[in-house]
Amino acid sequence: MTYFFLFFISFLSATILPFSSEVTLVSLLSTGIYSSFLLVSTASLGNILGSVLNWLIGFYLLKHLRKKWFPFRQSQIDKASVWFKKFGIWSLFFAWVPIIGDPLTFVAGILRVKFFIFLILVSIGKILRYVIVLTIFKS
Repeated sequence: MTYFFLFFISFLSATILPFSSEVTLVSLLSTGIYSSFLLVSTASLGNILGSVLNWLIGFYLLKHLRKKWFPFRQSQIDKASVWFKKFGIWSLFFAWVPIIGDPLTFVAGILRVKFFIFLILVSIGKILRYVIVLTIFKS
């Protein structure tokens, strides 16, 4: 159940919702009860799949941008678009960065970035982030 909770929090934190998967991960690591490898893997998978959801929303649902329920504001899309124009697909390595990362994955969907490339770049960035959190925690 703990791993599912971490997965869920990590998934939600990759969307526009304000959750902190790093705090949850460090809290669980500090107990010493759970496998570090499984915790990092679970957090990574949840966070990556949350970004995939953002990509899908950008790819298929942009036409609903003006709707009240739409998860991204135009200002967020504009900021992410600037990053994307400046750094291209390589900006997806920074999909883990607070505030700008979630809209970046959404903009990647809008711009029709190939899914496989998207998945590889986002996964590398997000996994490295959790490995760094683990490394800092263990030191």
